[in-house]
Amino acid sequence: MSHQTGIKANEALKKLFAKCRDGKIRVLKVSIENEELVPAFSSKAVGKWQDDYDKLIKPLIVENQPTYILYRLDTKSPDSGYDWLFISWSPDTASIRQKMLYASTKATLKQEFGTASFKEELHGTVPEDITLEGYHKHKRNDAAPAPLTTAEEELAEIKKTSVHTDYSVETRQQTLSGVAFPVTEEAKQAINDIGKGITEYVQLKIDLEEEKIHLVMACDVSLDKLPTKVPADSARYHLYNFKHTHEGDYMENIVFIYSMPGYSCSIKERMLYSSCKGPLLDLIQSLGVNIIKKLEIDDGKELTMEFLQEELHPKVNLHRPKFAKPKGPPNRGAKRLTKIQTPETAEQET
Repeated sequence: MSHQTGIKANEALKKLFAKCRDGKIRVLKVSIENEELVPAFSSKAVGKWQDDYDKLIKPLIVENQPTYILYRLDTKSPDSGYDWLFISWSPDTASIRQKMLYASTKATLKQEFGTASFKEELHGTVPEDITLEGYHKHKRNDAAPAPLTTAEEELAEIKKTSVHTDYSVETRQQTLSGVAFPVTEEAKQAINDIGKGITEYVQLKIDLEEEKIHLVMACDVSLDKLPTKVPADSARYHLYNFKHTHEGDYMENIVFIYSMPGYSCSIKERMLYSSCKGPLLDLIQSLGVNIIKKLEIDDGKELTMEFLQEELHPKVNLHRPKFAKPKGPPNRGAKRLTKIQTPETAEQET
């Protein structure tokens, strides 16, 4: 995957990554400075991870400044070494630009460190979110079933009380309508922001191993640059606030774009993106985002002003051409002649 913001880890941070994998570091704070990911603080382990947690994490929090914190747990995975907790600190008091910058660079940091090393992820907007108690609360919430809406509760009750006995050869069984993968808090925040007009463009992806939907980037982008944001080798979901004029009226319409670059993607990727699309759209609309149009494209080059205008405002042909009788087959032979009756022949027949 390409680096979406162009921000990469500097050499000092890469060296620290190696020490992290060897188990020599308990916590590592990473910041963005001069368009680079740089180490801001690191510390070795003193006791067990639960004992070190609040002592090491709390001093790293700056009120108005987003940051990343990598915290090593005491467990190990056979393939990826030590398990790590990825903490994304993005306070509400930080500037929109800083929050968007850190949100859109997070995927790059995780990839450079090694996505498989992160056992869990924790997002915080207030200090209580990322304390040890906040971490345990996050785990309890993840383990608990999601609360049902009133409509969902009614539907569940109907299913409980309904008895289906009309099975026959004509009975049609219900098929799976979609797969609802969890959506990260950063992704939900970005969806909220585009609904409120704070940002123009949001890109989401499915982590195939983790089975979660993550935010790739959230930024402002002009229509002529929009095609460059669409990956040519992997599927994506996009939300774009299409600002334009139609018949003299200025309009802002949010469109949902599902990009799938043909068979360059694996079968698993194509199936998961197709199955997750419906539930994701339901979530987006439940967050108050009004999607005007849903589009599917193979290539980002399709996203032109003419294409979007035609999709949102299709031309209606009011003057339909008259129906033209098709010509008959060329070799059907001469037309059959009918016999014309005269008064004499009519009398003979009677």
